[in-house]
Amino acid sequence: MTGAKFEKLVEIMATLRGPNGCPWDKEQTFATLKPMMVEETYEVLEAIDNEDYEHLSEELGDVLLHIVFQAQMGKEASRFDIDSVLDGICTKLIRRHPHVFGEEKGGTAEEVLKNWEVIKAAEAAEKAAKSPDQAQARKSLLDGIPSKLPALHEAHQISSRVARVGFDWPHIDGIFEKLQEEVQELREAISDKQQSDIEDEVGDLLFVLVNIARVLKVDSESALKRANRKFKTRFQHMESELASAGKSLDETSLSEMEDRWKIAKKETDSQ
Repeated sequence: MTGAKFEKLVEIMATLRGPNGCPWDKEQTFATLKPMMVEETYEVLEAIDNEDYEHLSEELGDVLLHIVFQAQMGKEASRFDIDSVLDGICTKLIRRHPHVFGEEKGGTAEEVLKNWEVIKAAEAAEKAAKSPDQAQARKSLLDGIPSKLPALHEAHQISSRVARVGFDWPHIDGIFEKLQEEVQELREAISDKQQSDIEDEVGDLLFVLVNIARVLKVDSESALKRANRKFKTRFQHMESELASAGKSLDETSLSEMEDRWKIAKKETDSQ
């Protein structure tokens, strides 16, 4: 059943891109679909954050549509098709999970991740032998991390990769010491009033915070999103209470806003 449904989606997409298909679908390119693919991915993340699983099912369908859409364009250009996409990911999953599909033992999740990097390195060496030009382009452990990732996610990926080869603090206390060091350096940059240095130090501070999140197995992007929503809910509650009292923010002192913020925090946290 699942295979038949997937084939139906592929056929629908081929029809939409065909001679008698949809004018909009036919004029799309890989480049024009980029922002839509990003948007759909964020809608998936929002559904997960909201624990809205009915909506999540729908949004995953939209992402799948984009995959099939681009595979159809790849087929039309004789570059790749959905079969090569499926073959590639199936082969990769089997090769990178020898503890499941082979004779190796799995061990812990951390050991599996380290082995994953070893397998990827072997794959890169194999590709290098076949394509020397591509080998010149990818020599570092950090190569291949998409530059378009949100900064927090990119920092997580960078720190995770280097941690897997042992370039990490032995204990979380060392990261907190680094955090204090970066706070002091930021204070000094602020005192010197050098904007470029301030920006650098703020960036260093954020990078250390991402490392703390990583070690604690917290997704920093999700954690910040949650904090944003929490702040927004509390602030809007405060605005609503002020409006009920016939006051605007401009007419309210900082002291009163702080008092109402405490009330808003208590009332929204109890909901």
